[in-house]
Amino acid sequence: QVQLVESGGGSVQVGGSLRLSCAASEYLGSRWCLSWFRQAVGKAREGLATIDFDGRQTYRDAVKGRFIISQDSSKNLLYLQMNSLEPEETAMYYCAADSTAYCDLTTVQALGAQSALDAWGQGTQVTVSS
Repeated sequence: QVQLVESGGGSVQVGGSLRLSCAASEYLGSRWCLSWFRQAVGKAREGLATIDFDGRQTYRDAVKGRFIISQDSSKNLLYLQMNSLEPEETAMYYCAADSTAYCDLTTVQALGAQSALDAWGQGTQVTVSS
């Protein structure tokens, strides 16, 4: 089973940017649908973005135009560029991988809610201060 490790979290002021990375233990080839989630204290985990092997992306409305998901398959890396961050986006951010053939946020969100995604990272904390 693929292992995922996130990095790049930290503290940033409102309006700032961060780039999160997710290192995978194996080649991120056509098998995987990759995604980013976040979970704030006391709130449900929410899916943010997905990307498939062909580079097709889907985004949560709240992050469209500000967040960009990308991957470097040659380096087994997944990224999330986050811009114009707001304090309410303070949360633990997770990357995930699944072999689902339907790589879109609705599917991944549903799988995540059922704890049915194939692999999760341990998370990286993002704190946005005003």
